[in-house]
Amino acid sequence: MDNKWSEKNKKMQALIAKEVTFADGIKVLLELRAELFEQITSIINTFPPVAFYQMPFGVGKGSQHTTLAWSLWHLFRIEDIVVHSLILKDEQVLIVGGWLSKTKSPVITTANELDGDAMIEFSKTLNIKATYEYCQAVMEATNEMLGQLKFADLKKSFTAEDKEQLIAGKCVSPDDSSAWLIDYWCGKNIKGLIQMPLSRHWIMHVEAMRRIKNKLCQQAKKGVDQIAYCGLSCAHCFLTAWCGSCRTIYNTCSFAKYSPDGICPNTACCKEKGLDGCYECGELYDCKKGFYSLGKDTNGIRAMALFIQKYGKKELLRVMDTMHSKKKFEKIQEVLGEDVDEGLKILEGWRNK
Repeated sequence: MDNKWSEKNKKMQALIAKEVTFADGIKVLLELRAELFEQITSIINTFPPVAFYQMPFGVGKGSQHTTLAWSLWHLFRIEDIVVHSLILKDEQVLIVGGWLSKTKSPVITTANELDGDAMIEFSKTLNIKATYEYCQAVMEATNEMLGQLKFADLKKSFTAEDKEQLIAGKCVSPDDSSAWLIDYWCGKNIKGLIQMPLSRHWIMHVEAMRRIKNKLCQQAKKGVDQIAYCGLSCAHCFLTAWCGSCRTIYNTCSFAKYSPDGICPNTACCKEKGLDGCYECGELYDCKKGFYSLGKDTNGIRAMALFIQKYGKKELLRVMDTMHSKKKFEKIQEVLGEDVDEGLKILEGWRNK
């Protein structure tokens, strides 16, 4: 479990356990949920449609043996059911918002009963944009409920009638893989539900989604040129574990994330000009596009491109390997500094080390 999220989750649990700190605990919970949903939003905004129905870890035990689309659906269907059918006893967001039709989901269940090819086909069917919007609607409705919750509400438990209502709603498959969920939920009080479906369950599945996307990125990079269009060595980038590089459809570098269609300006320009990279361009030194628009903050990358222009990509990779074997750093500007010419000299100085 991610240490930062784990610690925040532990802090939340300790705070909600006491009436005097209960409100602070809810505040921490909402912060945690916001951070986790930000991860989901990033995946939605940067990954191509094909990514959402891939199973890079195959069939097996563990939440990473799923698809990104299934993870979204499963996580928020459980929250929707628990919060609305069990705690609030009102209509689920799925029904009120007409999300079944919008998402094109063939099931109203938590989808626990799906695996293998059935999971992949289900994931292909889902409208990912609508599914994300459904997830957002569920989160917002839950956050509103949490904001109105009182400390005394935490002890509220559930009855046999509540259990029968859940069974009658048919939102949980009678399959052995799913049926246990109803007993699990009804065996807890509201505090227990906060501690699992509304918090820890999020951490489990968001972490699984990160593992899935990272695996997809690593698979995509196999056999692909690891020099980015801007000149950065992807193999030596601190984002390399979870970015597929700008030469694949799994590009999650910072400029791609915030650019139209997920394509960074440097990549778009090179493709338009038919260049292998910015290092083939005569305007490189004074260019203000993409990464080069940030000046001193990314001049290290421009220096790398200028180095390639003089010595070639293979030599840059050799120099970067040498640098990383002898010096500890995360971002290249930590070594090359903020000045382009000085950065180029530093790279050249490493050629004989």
